[in-house]
Amino acid sequence: MTRRIAAWESLWARRALPAAEAAVEWSRLWFVVAASMSVWGGRRGRTAAAAGLTSLGVAQLATNTVGKKLTSRSRPPKEWNRGGGDRPDSSSFPSGHTAAAVAFTAGVAPTWPKAAAACAVPAGMAALARVHSGAHYPTDVAAGVAVGLSAAVLVRIGARRMKRQVRRDEQH
Repeated sequence: MTRRIAAWESLWARRALPAAEAAVEWSRLWFVVAASMSVWGGRRGRTAAAAGLTSLGVAQLATNTVGKKLTSRSRPPKEWNRGGGDRPDSSSFPSGHTAAAVAFTAGVAPTWPKAAAACAVPAGMAALARVHSGAHYPTDVAAGVAVGLSAAVLVRIGARRMKRQVRRDEQH
């Protein structure tokens, strides 16, 4: 499956996927989206941006300091690399790019579903691009999705608990 995806030669695969992958490099796209939501989205935008960025941070922490250290999976063969894609020396499992993209999108979703739907498009494209570029296997990306979703859920639970605690403290 990885070899088949990496071999896609359509115009869409050659142009759109590398563009999506470049946009999410170093989480640039998510910081721009969060800033835009904060400036133009009012209170809901600021809340969604904070949840998205916090989820992204938790996902990056989980993948880069825990997940990749516990596993030592090699990347797909170099000949599958499409040239321009990021190919770090770290473990292939799980995909940090995918975890960050999914975490941001899922973190935004409860507060601003329409914004999250818009974020889901580049997030999905970036995840697919990680396989197309030869940087990851599909299972690396699937694990990144799981980490991203888990991070967003943990952040949501943590935020709710903090709100409850603040309310209790204010009452006493």
